[in-house]
Amino acid sequence: MWVANQWKEYEILDCGDGEKLERWGDVILRRPDPQAIWPRTESDARWQKADGIYHRSSKGGGEWENRGMPDAWTVSYGALSFHLRPFSFKHTGLFPEQAVNWDFMSSIIKEAKRPVRVLNLFAYTGGATCALLSAGAEVTHVDASKGMVTAAKENAQLSGLAEKKVRWLVDDCMKFVEREIRRGNRYDAVLLDPPSYGRGPKGEIWKIEEGIYPLLAACMRLLSEHPLFFILNMYTTGLQPGTLAYLLRTALTEGAPAPEKKAEIAADEIGLPVTASGSVLPCGGCGRVTFQT
Repeated sequence: MWVANQWKEYEILDCGDGEKLERWGDVILRRPDPQAIWPRTESDARWQKADGIYHRSSKGGGEWENRGMPDAWTVSYGALSFHLRPFSFKHTGLFPEQAVNWDFMSSIIKEAKRPVRVLNLFAYTGGATCALLSAGAEVTHVDASKGMVTAAKENAQLSGLAEKKVRWLVDDCMKFVEREIRRGNRYDAVLLDPPSYGRGPKGEIWKIEEGIYPLLAACMRLLSEHPLFFILNMYTTGLQPGTLAYLLRTALTEGAPAPEKKAEIAADEIGLPVTASGSVLPCGGCGRVTFQT
């Protein structure tokens, strides 16, 4: 498992009974987590003293119980800083487990010692974009939600990266990729973090089982002659790391413009350490293609 274990301002304090107890800076939250199917010990008193608790509704969705939780606050990861806020669908605006990918990508970009163009699709609030910009890459950030792109710009500003080379685009990812192919634009790396289901800015419907392979194959056609990496994140239940590796291998064979380039494909779960148990909580799957330079 690839573990995001370099956080100072975030930790999973404990987990169990379908919940996790988290520290986001000085703010303590309780949120649902379907992976935590084991009983919790209640050894941490903060289970009962959390600043915010998200309660799921039997009718779908849910709501926050605010017991001292701020409307917004900030956490940092190294030189990067992020605005957080409690969303109605239980999220805070950041997926901390993705830090393991931020470090992975940053290392490759820095070692390349050349200009690097990266395409970040389904880019959400820009955690990865900020990490890529900080490492020296030029980034094209694409998300269908105007609100998420606005939040990403705020995070870049907060991290001191507002003047870096970045394009902020509110667009349907598949339509954007198709246009980039026609325009002849190429990227040295591509990152995708697709949802299971979503809608584009003009009502386009995205279903991952139907859309993911055509999108992957199209994205492979956007790789430059000297690509560095291609990353696919996946939170959809039932799509295991082995499935991601198979998808990437097939799409690479079909779509990559330079098949003679040697590529290494790896896939695994990503996770976060749990302080109370010393174990790691799985948080999704990830597939990586790295190219020999």
